[in-house]
Amino acid sequence: MSHSSSTPNSSTNGHYGDEAKMSRAALTLAALGIVFGDIGTSPLYAVREAFHGPNAIVPSAENILGVLSLIVWSLITVISVKYLMFVMRADNKGEGGVLALTALASPPQSGASTGLPRLILYLGLFGSALLFGDGVITPAISVLSAIEGLKVATPFFEPYVIPITLGILFGLFSVQRHGTGRIGRVFGPVILLWFLVIGALGIFGITKDPVVLRAIDPSYGLAFLSSNGIASLAILGAVFLVVTGGEALYADMGHLGKSPIQTAWFVAAFPALLLNYFGQGALILTQPEAVENPFYLLAPSWALYVLVVIATMATVIASQALISGVYSLTRQAIQLGFFPRMKIIHTSSHEIGQIYIPSMNWIMFALTAWLVITFGSSSALASAYGIAVSTTMVITTVLACTVAWGKWNWKWYYVAGAFVVLVTIDLVFFVANLTKIADGGWFPLTLGAVMFTLMTTWRKGRQILARRLAEQTSPLSEFLMSLRTMKVARVPGSALFMSGSSEGTPLALAHNVRHNRVLHQKNAILTVLSEEVPHIDPAERLELTTIGEGFYRLVARYGFMESPDINDILKCAATKGVPFELSDITFFLGRETILPTHREGMAIWRERIFAFMSQNSERATAFFNIPPDQVVEVGFLVEF
Repeated sequence: MSHSSSTPNSSTNGHYGDEAKMSRAALTLAALGIVFGDIGTSPLYAVREAFHGPNAIVPSAENILGVLSLIVWSLITVISVKYLMFVMRADNKGEGGVLALTALASPPQSGASTGLPRLILYLGLFGSALLFGDGVITPAISVLSAIEGLKVATPFFEPYVIPITLGILFGLFSVQRHGTGRIGRVFGPVILLWFLVIGALGIFGITKDPVVLRAIDPSYGLAFLSSNGIASLAILGAVFLVVTGGEALYADMGHLGKSPIQTAWFVAAFPALLLNYFGQGALILTQPEAVENPFYLLAPSWALYVLVVIATMATVIASQALISGVYSLTRQAIQLGFFPRMKIIHTSSHEIGQIYIPSMNWIMFALTAWLVITFGSSSALASAYGIAVSTTMVITTVLACTVAWGKWNWKWYYVAGAFVVLVTIDLVFFVANLTKIADGGWFPLTLGAVMFTLMTTWRKGRQILARRLAEQTSPLSEFLMSLRTMKVARVPGSALFMSGSSEGTPLALAHNVRHNRVLHQKNAILTVLSEEVPHIDPAERLELTTIGEGFYRLVARYGFMESPDINDILKCAATKGVPFELSDITFFLGRETILPTHREGMAIWRERIFAFMSQNSERATAFFNIPPDQVVEVGFLVEF
């Protein structure tokens, strides 16, 4: 396969340290805890959904071997081949995830305004929007399925399953504000214990009827599909539950790098999952009544309570990974201009990836709690689970093949071959999950559509706002010339004017001079730009231009995995020979009030949404870490 030197690098911007600081074993253990919680807890419900519930099939030997064969080869083709060997090659300077992939597939110079670049952008946005739904459903189904093990131990706990689940979820979302640094250190060992336990349970089950090992032969899966025809789609929807953590593998690549994730999969996660699925199949072969909960019935009765505790810890870790993923995705969306500013709290002074977004946290908890109460069981929730992830997987394949063609310079027939094979598998699962829409699949699709609408509305609104402000902005050269004919007092100190554009005169500056007739001796115009790369080299952070008349223009650049900070910017300015003393600066910020009108731009309902989002976005003072007692806000009305 020929490709140029632009093939993605294998570097990692590890949030948990790079390979020079952590041993291979430590990185692999960390990968188990951070990356594999979601896919690792699928045995709690995946096999059960094929043989128990409204779409259940008869637990005959042919059906059991067929379903197991489909599970085995789904893990091989989707996880081992597609994600670990193909998609994870598409790293954006070490970072993964659908937004990072979108930025890689549609580079800045494309403009993303028309044609293919715009289609790529919208595909990526919709894929990322759907992952918000996944971040809500995963905690609900994972924790609920773990606590349901108490019912297997004794019917006494049945009325308490929902309250206990809600209590654990409330505790999980409550501790987010404290950060996950300390508890994160135990993630790896706990998930390793989890895989050892489910692997041992699987071996115990296989001894009951080793014939299940024949399911490694893919012909059993093909025979199952051919004999059941269209009816097999419902079962494929259950089989898909074993690969729903695939997107998390790619999204979390930036935490630890590709190699530790691949090692953790092939050495620990994959073998343990296969053993457990085979064990559940053998149990159902010998005891068909075990379909009610084959995972917990694999264990001897004396071990059930301990297993419930371990499963609960594993599902909390799986939920934590998705919650942290939503925080990261939200920050990426903010930095790339698809979401309004939100309060972002860094919960660690050492790890850049550990952040907490309060508003998103409690929205997620409310939706998660609503799902648990409304659906009432993990089996019912399984009907809502899968459609969002399967759609995102199709989008990921399209974007990854676009990168292979445009970035890596693969020959067209290699790209076409990879695309046909992978997208066919993705589409089969996508169609299978469509059968779930009426039973709950509508929820993640609706949530995804809402998030997509908000993101596209914000992006379009900011573009229109920039045009409206540009209409009122004069060139800076004209403004400076006008100062010579105006009686403007110059006062000691420094002023910094925030501007969304790196050209023209900020309206806050023009309004201040027009109304107050005063200027500071030293004035800086600052524009903060977000680039479609995860990180910017600190040496390239700031571009400083001396304009004259005591004016400087500063253009600061940040990647979508970074948070802008005024102290950082001022330090960069000092290294370029223009020092600013933070305590001596008065910050002038524009505060736009959006007035929806029927002017050409967006539909009036979208303008109202944009106005609401703009009004409730995080103040620039907090977002850029600007001292609030040194800020002057200049308000002006903008007619949309």
